[in-house]
Amino acid sequence: MKNPSPENPTVPTTGRITGLETEYGCLVDPPLQVREVIEKVRDWIFQTDSHGLIDLHDRDWDEPSGNGGFLFNGGRVYLDMGHLEYCTAECSSTLDVVRFDQAGDLLLNRALLELGLSDHVTFIRNNIDHYTGATFGCHENYSLLRNAPLSQKNVLSLLAFLTLRSVYAGAGRVGIGQAARLQAEQLGKANTPTFQITQRADYIQNDFFEWVQHNRAIINTRDEPLADPRLYRRLHLIHGDTNVLPSALFLKIGSTRLMFDLLEANDLPPIALQDAVVSLRQISHTPDGPWPIRLLDGKEVGALDLLEQYHQRASRRFAGRDAETDGILHLWHRVLHELSTRPESLVGVLDWTTKRHLMRLFCEAEGIDWTHRWLEAQDLEYHSTQPERSLALPMADLSGIWNTPDAEIACTQAPVNTRAKARSDLMKEIQTRKLPYVIDWDSVQANELEPIYLLDPFNPRAPALTDRW
Repeated sequence: MKNPSPENPTVPTTGRITGLETEYGCLVDPPLQVREVIEKVRDWIFQTDSHGLIDLHDRDWDEPSGNGGFLFNGGRVYLDMGHLEYCTAECSSTLDVVRFDQAGDLLLNRALLELGLSDHVTFIRNNIDHYTGATFGCHENYSLLRNAPLSQKNVLSLLAFLTLRSVYAGAGRVGIGQAARLQAEQLGKANTPTFQITQRADYIQNDFFEWVQHNRAIINTRDEPLADPRLYRRLHLIHGDTNVLPSALFLKIGSTRLMFDLLEANDLPPIALQDAVVSLRQISHTPDGPWPIRLLDGKEVGALDLLEQYHQRASRRFAGRDAETDGILHLWHRVLHELSTRPESLVGVLDWTTKRHLMRLFCEAEGIDWTHRWLEAQDLEYHSTQPERSLALPMADLSGIWNTPDAEIACTQAPVNTRAKARSDLMKEIQTRKLPYVIDWDSVQANELEPIYLLDPFNPRAPALTDRW
């Protein structure tokens, strides 16, 4: 398939490109410093070009040359505002998202082992710093057809789903953010939550907004497709938590992909919330449920009942389409049912129910209550990427389709059915021929010649390099 051109744009392939950006927390033993460690890990990844090619050029004012680079597995690693960030390759399935997300953990753990730091450093997949109150993100990216019907009804319905899904997508957290605590005190609410469903809810201030570092929104409205802009949009979501359990990530990404399928089919249910940000925080602050949600028309409906409407709409249209879709729909149905009847049965399936279960056991064993600062340390240990240290990974339910034992392969090999493979093949040719280069998501340039554009995110075939370079 040729790259689109003004004269001959490529017809979009059926499917959806999805990718994750994970900002890792990092715990170190003194006298080690976080910045020192993450720079060593980055340098190990790109040492002798073993896992990728480091940037030779400045990408932006805050991304100088050498700050990061692209990986042969189609992903990217770089330093971002004091964090090490890993971006997955462009994936065309939910299972590939899970697989390539896990590859990031494996790559970082391997770096720590090779550097002799495993006993003194751990990376954590969380979103809050209990000490400073800072938050860091897990960003989701979904391709969407440019001609998708973005009517008011559909956009508000999508916003409602993204708010409501926190009931099962949250990673859980001990305590409450400073801003949310002050707001509760101003409203005269003496009892603030000691455990929340989500980590990010207290930091989301808007429903729609363009930027990601200030006035954080549920839907980021920046139009940066990183593909042929005539055919695609890229929906950039910043409100979600970083999941640890494979089943929780599978359900979050899979159900969200189905919602974009419904959007493109103009078949989302007519659901609109009165205030999405308020609803997001209400859900997070009420782990025991129920989760009554105020709709735009003033009616109050349970969050699980509303989510069931989305599930039924997706089942009616997509059940039987393929094994992955059926796996998503089956897990989604199970989770909605058991959240309303026996949420304790979802330990090992959902992150927040699993973390809460472990924190309760810890409180009972140590004779402490939920306000004890010790719990914040245990909260972080839940998110460790190292299996021998993580509180979550030994609890993981791996009985479903979301179990991806081949994640190790994803550390070095790109997906075979997206442009990530084309970019990886071009990078390997650059490495072999020792060419100077400029690499981006949608273009590769070498020897200061005209760049090769990769505008079709579904096209895994790179052009013949000898003809260009």
